[in-house]
Amino acid sequence: MTGRAAGSWLLCAAALLSACAGPRPEPPQAASITAPQAWREDSPDGAAVAADWWAGFGDPVLDQLVARALAHNIDMSVAAARVAEARAQFQGATGLQLPQVEIVGNGGPQRFVNPFGLGANQTAGQVQGQIAWDADLFGRLANASAAARAQLLATQAAQDGVRLSVVSAVAGGYFGLRALDARLAVLEETAAARREALRLATRRADTGYSPLLEQRQAEAELQAAEALIPATQLAIRRQEDGLSLLLGELPGEIPRGQVLADLRPATAAPGQPSALLRRRPDILQAEQAMVAADRSLDSARAAFMPTVRLTAAGGFVDSTLIPDPVGIFSLGGSILAPIFEGGRLQAQADQAAARRDQAAFLYRKSVLTAFREVEDSLAAVRRTDEQIAKLAAQRTSLAEVLRMASNRYRAGYSPYLEQLDAQRALLAAELGLVQARSDALTARVQLFQALGGGWSASPPAPQG
Repeated sequence: MTGRAAGSWLLCAAALLSACAGPRPEPPQAASITAPQAWREDSPDGAAVAADWWAGFGDPVLDQLVARALAHNIDMSVAAARVAEARAQFQGATGLQLPQVEIVGNGGPQRFVNPFGLGANQTAGQVQGQIAWDADLFGRLANASAAARAQLLATQAAQDGVRLSVVSAVAGGYFGLRALDARLAVLEETAAARREALRLATRRADTGYSPLLEQRQAEAELQAAEALIPATQLAIRRQEDGLSLLLGELPGEIPRGQVLADLRPATAAPGQPSALLRRRPDILQAEQAMVAADRSLDSARAAFMPTVRLTAAGGFVDSTLIPDPVGIFSLGGSILAPIFEGGRLQAQADQAAARRDQAAFLYRKSVLTAFREVEDSLAAVRRTDEQIAKLAAQRTSLAEVLRMASNRYRAGYSPYLEQLDAQRALLAAELGLVQARSDALTARVQLFQALGGGWSASPPAPQG
């Protein structure tokens, strides 16, 4: 077959087989999404999110804990290993586009029957180099390599997402620990105050100035406050153990820095909603996963096309029966065109198209989730700040109520029940204020995380 005839045959086969593949399926229109023009919640004043956003809370101990987590967290180590795996897969897919070179050698003594019917011996050997190359005229290997590269970028973005999640979990866990410490301090102060109230009630009961009922009420209130302390201590221990796991360490005591009330509430400006699409690693991960699925679809469709393979070999043969080595060589090529595969190729293409559509909808979900998380965090920051202001005012008022009720009780102007009600109300307000401060700090951590945590994309993977 002449070169022109072979080329004509190849073009005809390609046209026929491409018709068998059918038109390329388009991405689902329902998966597209447009960013909103503005946020529903008013944006707080502040600078753009810094890469070390946790430092804005003003606690050096938190900075140290984050550094320990970044160095030893197990999830981050797993994510790094996944990136190494994806990089190796990309290198393997890229290598298939290059010529494959091999060298083969064999030899040894032989005994055979010569043409005269006599036995003969010889020692022969052969060395041959071979090179083969898939021309990839229709992009099957190139698209597979591009899909592997996109998957590598997605895995790198997932690694960045794990880093952001770990830092956020450490910050949130530390603030939760300081909130439990503050709760324990409130309970211990309350228990101390109720011991004093019990001492006074006991003295008044012993002198007959007040009924025994008031003493029993004071005992019950002290016992109620003390009963909350062990549960809080247990929660502190569990919180420390959870933080130790995030740090990649054995369970142990966690150092403390600023008390809850002194932690600085850092803020950040969310910017325009459209900019969020470039600031979150999970969105880049979903985007690159969609690219990988799309290129895999092109690779699956290229499998309908003929495969052209070029080969060449050369070497020499040496034997004790010939005076000099004999050089050998071969040149060739092959064209393999799928004719009937029992629907296998079409099924593979349909699967690739379905995976591409899944990736497109997952990308839409990632974007919608990102917008929702920012909106929720903005609202939480504002509402928790309002709650703190109201609870702080309530605590001040109730502290004054308790002071007045205690003075009236000591002077004999009111029963113990009045002081008891004031104690209960003040304890509830103080615990509520502790929880509100914890919620406010957690809301800010969630806002920083929702805004991407100052993330920027890793450098693109190498092309080859």
